Amino acid sequence: MKALFLVGTAVAVLLAGAAQAQELKFPPGQDSRFNWKSYDDFKSSHGNLKGQGLTLFGPWRGEDEILFNSVLAYFNAATGVDGRYSSSENYEQQIVIDTQAGSPPNIAIMPQPGLLTDLAAKGFLTPLGEENADWIKQNYGAGESWVGYGIYKGKDGKDAFYGFPYKADLKSLIWYVPENFEEAGYEIPKTMEDLIKLSDQIVKDGGVPWCIGLGSGGATGWPATDWIEDLMLRTQKPDVYDKWVSNEVKFDDPAVVGAIEEFGKFAKNDKYVSGGTAAVASTDFRDSPKGLFEIPPKCYLHHQASFISSFFPPDKKLGADADFFYMPTYASKPDLGTPVLGAGTIVAITKDSPAAKAFIDFLKTPIAHEVWMAQAAFLTPYKGVNPQAYANDALRRQGEILTSATTFRFDASDLMPGKIGAGAFWTGMVNYVGGKDAKTAGTDIQKAWDGLK
Repeated sequence: MKALFLVGTAVAVLLAGAAQAQELKFPPGQDSRFNWKSYDDFKSSHGNLKGQGLTLFGPWRGEDEILFNSVLAYFNAATGVDGRYSSSENYEQQIVIDTQAGSPPNIAIMPQPGLLTDLAAKGFLTPLGEENADWIKQNYGAGESWVGYGIYKGKDGKDAFYGFPYKADLKSLIWYVPENFEEAGYEIPKTMEDLIKLSDQIVKDGGVPWCIGLGSGGATGWPATDWIEDLMLRTQKPDVYDKWVSNEVKFDDPAVVGAIEEFGKFAKNDKYVSGGTAAVASTDFRDSPKGLFEIPPKCYLHHQASFISSFFPPDKKLGADADFFYMPTYASKPDLGTPVLGAGTIVAITKDSPAAKAFIDFLKTPIAHEVWMAQAAFLTPYKGVNPQAYANDALRRQGEILTSATTFRFDASDLMPGKIGAGAFWTGMVNYVGGKDAKTAGTDIQKAWDGLK
């Protein structure tokens, strides 16, 4: 099996070799949206690496691989490095195999901080230095949060900054149809209290405020975990969220039970949900937002991450026929700032070299972000980029949510043990909307966690 993995990676590297020779997507100096000075400055300071090789391995495949290679081409052109990216369907297992075999790529790009934590503890990662951690703190929205996801214990047991965040995903969004709001005279709520008032007003006007669907085959229940995570960040301080992820704060703790109950205000109210509470667990999450577009609308609001727009009817244009707003915070809890839930990829050095260090420096240039921003499917918390470089207004506004965030946290269920975050948590939320109270649902999940010990 190991041999098959290694052969697969070798083939992928050969196929990816074309990246270093491809033309630059946007000719330097010819598009005012881009910070070409950052590219020229980087080229001046790192243009002495000609002939060096650089291998990069990560999760991006298909269209995302093409997009990343379009960015990598600028690094190669500026430095003279032969940088080549590859991926694998089983990239998580492959990076472990390669590092343990002593044949890692120079750069590993992973969306799982937990996996990088394990690699750092075994001595397979190169510290990036305090100067890079400080740069993130100063230049990223919610910089302290992002730095935290790159700090791991090394083989010596000491904390160091190993992971540079690059490319983010955004969750904390609520979707709506502008025409429906305009016809009904509704305004975008600025606080969670206003969101609840709006929901009540919609009911009073004879409508249904929410479409909520937890159905996802064997993964049924996961959309509810996003709700709970967003509500934890809006009712508790970030350190409580972190302790919940590590189970220092238990699932039956009042802080977690309270967040579940806040979700229940929306999901367990027959007047609030299209089809009533009984339909929440059985409605597929991909079908759930379609109620926004029916005439008359089956619902006016839908909570989901940025990807959900790909499941909207194909004739609906984002920004005109559908739009979103930031999931608001509670006016009664102003000290919690503007937290954002999401995910991201982390770049680490698994085989040190001058070219590997140069690539980390490259990620600090606006151009390394703007080239992907201008095409598709890329968000960044980097405050130094030109927001106008985003391919469309929706991405630009999502990027602004990231850069203005005071706290950023990764999806908690993704950071928990698989049997909890992708098991008991899902089941517990299905049982909760099915009739169990929040305390019992939390206790059931906690029992499953205790059973792992």
